[in-house]
Amino acid sequence: MPKLCILTPDPDDESFQGRWREVFGRMADPLSGAGAELEGRAWTDPGDLSGFDLVLPLMTWGYHRDHARWLEATHAWEAAGLPVMNPPSVLRWNSDKSYLQRLGEAGAPAVPTLHVDGVDAVALDQARARFGVGSLVVKPAVSASAYRTLRLGPGDPLDGAPDGAAMVQPYLPAIETDGETSLIFLGGRFSHAIRKVAKPGDFRVQPEWGGLISAVEPSAAEHDAAAAILKAVEEPLLYARIDLVPGLDGRPLMMEAELIEPDLYLGYDEGAPRRFAQAVLGGI
Repeated sequence: MPKLCILTPDPDDESFQGRWREVFGRMADPLSGAGAELEGRAWTDPGDLSGFDLVLPLMTWGYHRDHARWLEATHAWEAAGLPVMNPPSVLRWNSDKSYLQRLGEAGAPAVPTLHVDGVDAVALDQARARFGVGSLVVKPAVSASAYRTLRLGPGDPLDGAPDGAAMVQPYLPAIETDGETSLIFLGGRFSHAIRKVAKPGDFRVQPEWGGLISAVEPSAAEHDAAAAILKAVEEPLLYARIDLVPGLDGRPLMMEAELIEPDLYLGYDEGAPRRFAQAVLGGI
């Protein structure tokens, strides 16, 4: 019987009070049903992980609030040769959104992004000049679930803007109508997709902010965009969620490549739990 560990939030982090147990259950049930012995351990204090056949960091919500500790942990797992998937190297670089630039340079169709050391009027003016738009989105370089993410028009106050390294992007109005399409890949193969649409008056599509979720069949252009993004990664992935949004010209662009702790939305496709279990157990 294979022994699996899913790493979970730090009990002292605010995400521990969120919906992670619900998402954990959707992942744990098909694995247990397929014959695996499963245990959850907090990523910040997991103890000895050497006895597990596979360690999955799928529930490490909140790592962005203790990023230095996260980087230290991934280095320790790598040095110990633990069977962590996705690989610790991916868990490191994917935790800083500067990866968007790297993947874009490797051929991924990414949302245009200006990476800055701090959000101020000068940086916003530079971004508006570069992108040719008035409305912008700013978010911390290390963040999750729209943490400290703002939409800013000309003259808007910077109250609540990220401190330190951040990214600035053009606001894409299609997020309000078409929403964000997420393509989920398991074991390197496309599994299923969902669409997230922000509630009226908002632009944040995450469930935490009231986003509405539905199953969807991706377009050929969305499949092609996701394939280009995964090709740019060039590292083995057990799971991936590619979040796409229509650009100003309608082309699907990468908002995120979620390779650490994405909700895989297994409840939105009848065959997804089985495919998830097959991918995980097939990688042992």
